[in-house]
Amino acid sequence: MSRLILALDVLDREKAMNIAKRVAPHVHAIKVGWPLVMNTGIEVVSEISRYAPVICDFKVADIPNTTRLIVRTARENGASGIIVHSFVGHDSVEAAVAEAGDMSVYVVTEMSHPGALDFMQSVTNRMIEIAKNAGAKGIIAPATRPERLREIRKIAGELEILSPGVGAQGGKAKDAIEAGADYIIVGRRIYNAEDPEKEAMAINKEIEKE
Repeated sequence: MSRLILALDVLDREKAMNIAKRVAPHVHAIKVGWPLVMNTGIEVVSEISRYAPVICDFKVADIPNTTRLIVRTARENGASGIIVHSFVGHDSVEAAVAEAGDMSVYVVTEMSHPGALDFMQSVTNRMIEIAKNAGAKGIIAPATRPERLREIRKIAGELEILSPGVGAQGGKAKDAIEAGADYIIVGRRIYNAEDPEKEAMAINKEIEKE
């Protein structure tokens, strides 16, 4: 089974569907975010889910009631997972998990860009505990900082770790898996490639070398 998740951050529906169809056999899931949904409509989630499980990267950060509405909409449109923020507090994460049903909830604990060091890293451990206590499926932690990923893995216990930042941001698949990631998230390296399917297969080979 692949440990690769495609971050499909394109804007055009036709391009998105073409890439999804070609890459689907080689990935664990396809992550869809606001750029694609805002340009094509929420229906794109159910359309892509015909080819592969879809994780809605909506990074939900709102009060519990609004969080429930967003999670419900993702679920009703065929999503298999959704990503939420925990800095808004335990009650919002708990609301997401309660509304998700069979859909997996992934909690952001530390992001892959340099700005995550400004505020997030100082409370990462607390956000991991919120994810655990709420019954989330997993967390998001950076492939760009393998040393942090190792520390997060120790605290995360049985939570799945989805690790973004491989490729354009400088993270390496090999390093992230070795540091404790269950799955790596790759976007631009795949969807900007001349042959996205071939690129996804190449990344899988990198992972399989572990």
